[in-house]
Amino acid sequence: MITKINYVIAGMLLIGSVSSAAQTADDADSTVVKKKVHVAFRDKDPDHLLGGVSYVDMEELQKKDYTMSSLEDMYALVGGWNGGNLWGQENNVTYINGNKRDLLDTNDNDNLPLVIIDGVKRPSNNVLPSEIEQVTFLKGAQAVVLYGAKGAKGAILITTKRGKVDGLQIKANANTGFHVAKEFPEYLGSAEYMTLYNEACLNDNLSSGPKYSQMDIYNHASGVNPYRYPNVNYYSDEYIRKVYNRSEGTLEIQGGGQRAHFYTNINYYRSEDLLNFGPAKDNYTDRFSVRGNVDLVINKVIKGFANATATFYNENKNKGNFWGEAATMRPNFPENAAPLIPIDMVDPNASKALAILGKSLNLLDGKYFPGGTKATQTNVIADCYFGGKTTAVSRQFQFDAGFIYDMNKFVKGLSFKTLFSIDYAANYSLSYDNKYAVFIPTWSNYNTGDAIVALTQQGDEIVTGRMTMSETKYRQTITWNGHFDYENTFADKHHVTALLLANMYTTTASGTYHRYANANLGLQAGYDYMGRYFAEIGLAGVHSARLAEGHREAFSPSFTIGWNLAKENFLKDSFVDDLMLSASYSDLSEDMDVYWGTNEYYIYDALWSNSGSTGFSWNEGTTANHTVSSMGANPSLDYIHRKEFSVSLRGSFFNRLISTDLTFFNTDMDGFVVQNPTSFPSHLQGNGSSFKPALNHNVQNRKGLDFSVTAQKQFGQVHAQLGVVGTYLTTKWKKYDETADPAAPWRNSNGDLIHEGNALDVISGYKCIGFYGVNDFDYNAETGKYTLKSGVPRSMIGGEILPGDLKYEDVNNDGIIDSKDQVDLGKSGTYGSPFTMGVNLTLKYKNWTLFVLGNGQFGAYAMKTDLGSYYYMEGNNKYSVNALGRWTPETANTATHPRLTTKSSKNNSAASTFWIYSTDRFNLRKVQLTYDFPEGMFEGKWVKALSIYLNGNDLLTFAKERKLLETSIGYAPQTRFYNLGVKVTL
Repeated sequence: MITKINYVIAGMLLIGSVSSAAQTADDADSTVVKKKVHVAFRDKDPDHLLGGVSYVDMEELQKKDYTMSSLEDMYALVGGWNGGNLWGQENNVTYINGNKRDLLDTNDNDNLPLVIIDGVKRPSNNVLPSEIEQVTFLKGAQAVVLYGAKGAKGAILITTKRGKVDGLQIKANANTGFHVAKEFPEYLGSAEYMTLYNEACLNDNLSSGPKYSQMDIYNHASGVNPYRYPNVNYYSDEYIRKVYNRSEGTLEIQGGGQRAHFYTNINYYRSEDLLNFGPAKDNYTDRFSVRGNVDLVINKVIKGFANATATFYNENKNKGNFWGEAATMRPNFPENAAPLIPIDMVDPNASKALAILGKSLNLLDGKYFPGGTKATQTNVIADCYFGGKTTAVSRQFQFDAGFIYDMNKFVKGLSFKTLFSIDYAANYSLSYDNKYAVFIPTWSNYNTGDAIVALTQQGDEIVTGRMTMSETKYRQTITWNGHFDYENTFADKHHVTALLLANMYTTTASGTYHRYANANLGLQAGYDYMGRYFAEIGLAGVHSARLAEGHREAFSPSFTIGWNLAKENFLKDSFVDDLMLSASYSDLSEDMDVYWGTNEYYIYDALWSNSGSTGFSWNEGTTANHTVSSMGANPSLDYIHRKEFSVSLRGSFFNRLISTDLTFFNTDMDGFVVQNPTSFPSHLQGNGSSFKPALNHNVQNRKGLDFSVTAQKQFGQVHAQLGVVGTYLTTKWKKYDETADPAAPWRNSNGDLIHEGNALDVISGYKCIGFYGVNDFDYNAETGKYTLKSGVPRSMIGGEILPGDLKYEDVNNDGIIDSKDQVDLGKSGTYGSPFTMGVNLTLKYKNWTLFVLGNGQFGAYAMKTDLGSYYYMEGNNKYSVNALGRWTPETANTATHPRLTTKSSKNNSAASTFWIYSTDRFNLRKVQLTYDFPEGMFEGKWVKALSIYLNGNDLLTFAKERKLLETSIGYAPQTRFYNLGVKVTL
């Protein structure tokens, strides 16, 4: 029996895919049926996949892994996917990368993989895990050729569930859990801040001397009057809680009969947040969605289908940016006035002050009024109480329908399928926008107590009572595709497939003049001999409006061959169960990287613009603007080409004990647009104008290994399955338009490290060799000034250099520190860390299932100075606990922060080895324990199955910089999530 169970479980493993991590053998005596894999516009047998494709069986995965978003945990189950891109395919449109994504995310940003849901390009965040049957990752160029110019970054195919059972089946799933904050930033209190700010004043030798008196510091430290001497801790229990709830309920109904089947998913979830004061206590986000999929047998040769979904999303939140202000507002600020001040602090005899408050529309419970200064007329606490409230709203409706026509009576194996869809999305904000005044107190002290003797109102008070609509966006996407499919086997040996395709979609969005569109033709033909030798060709004809007429059409070819070695005589009766070797070469034409600055259209044409503030004088001094050329014309501007060679090896060994899938890929993205080509003479550019055209020139190379390994074995009554996936990725500029800098040959003339041979995501910075010390300067006691000694390299980066500032290596030995001394400090991981990996473990004992999942990333670095003012403080920044490690003459050998300064210092904030940190980490991402009640308990009952589970998300992080990686600055804290769920089938 154990051997039989092993065979059944192994048969259910989806060889060549990490979906094996999602498979279980629930019925050892059932017939093994391998599910088809959904690929571009067709389904394939998993044994016939020729590399560059991975997939996950979500229905099986959901039995042991409760997830809250469609692509959650995928980076620990699929090699080649790092949570953001496939095989490092991401473009360089930096003006898009910084934008915050929302529910109106159209997935039209070209730095993302193409997401296809049920055959239609749609955002991945509008489908829930409970709705999904299978997720397929098309990583290789040969796998996405049929999607045309917009598919060249890879594609993710999400296929939703369909009705399969006759009669009626109802499944209900309820979850409730709690998010627990991981880490909170730590900031200094008022007294410590004021003390160190005085030190900064002394460091800068300010003529005004220290800003705060010792009495001021004492009063803030004593807490005797927190309203006059505030010490605001935004991360205290007064404002935030450590835990908040998220609950979700899902109802799945499916059924049907001989002529029709349907599937319905109804879902609602509600999530709170961490704020715990005033109206912010009631902040919440909720989402309600309904999906319906219907399949019809119209007659013997025609089958129809229709799918519809509606989503209602609301985010109810307070006014103000609490987390942003918590990271910037100093604890003693506003000075002499707390964010809220009790009215009873006003002297009863201060009739004018009381009269002012008596007219105010913004008194909290009749007891508190908002404090402030002329310079600080709002604060985030008062924003919450008096500023009104906002509801961010998203509404989405998606519909698609089509039919499949069996043309077997005309040509054996021939069919036709077509699909039409129309999607609508609207996004807007509903808000009550109130204005409130702050009151500037005048304090007096008598009879050993503080009292407010006068108030000055700053600003107007407006309570509108009207809800306004703003930030409106809309989107409409129309899709159509149709394709003839052919599949036949001749003489039981020659298996032939073919597909002829026409595909288009177009998106109209508010605020965007040009529609986002794709139109392409496609041809795919495949042949295999007895499942042993394989050949496949793909061809797409693409069109792009981003290029000039006459250059808008192109072809994208792809060629793949495969050899199943396991079917050869020399491997029969060996430890090899299956072994598929395949190789592919593709040349895809894509237009997603055809842009100039922020312009995506007409960059092939000459660009002229008004000179703006510059001009020429005439008519006795009259100044007139003039028109200048920004760019010359190049009607021959072409597509960027994804030229890719890949080799894949997929196999299983030792009677399905071990399954592997390995792919080596080498990709050139050839022809990136150069905006200021150096091949043209310099006289074509100058004085704010340029006649140089945009050219296809630069080449990016990505090379790596994508792997997955799965092992499974029965140990008595315990079935164990272990999966490991990962990607090793290297990137470089294979060709780059540059002029060498003779003074620093490792840099280009633009003053950066972007040149041929360097990584695409190289970090440029300085080699820090410590701090400037007192011995590096001559000190003038009369003036109190420091002068750098002769022979000590002088920093020209920016800011006054004094003892305690960062000191850098003079790499080119020219006696000064400037951009020519920057070197390669490592890779930022923009396209993915050099090595990413995931581990998943399933242990099944009787009715118990334990699922553990982890993921890691290694080899990338980042700068602490990119995380705001928490790690490096200057000027009027709020001081964190990191300021305690600042440089002083006494701590010169142990300091972890430069000297404090009230000024700005580009020298100290520059990227350097002083601020660099490793982003290496391994996360214990998920642990879930599931108990499936024995089916015999429900025999003859209305309940057919019952499961209960307990899971935790983001439980542990193993990293040298764990605390830094888990601390969010300026944003809501990261959380761990603990959840209890139950599933019931009726």
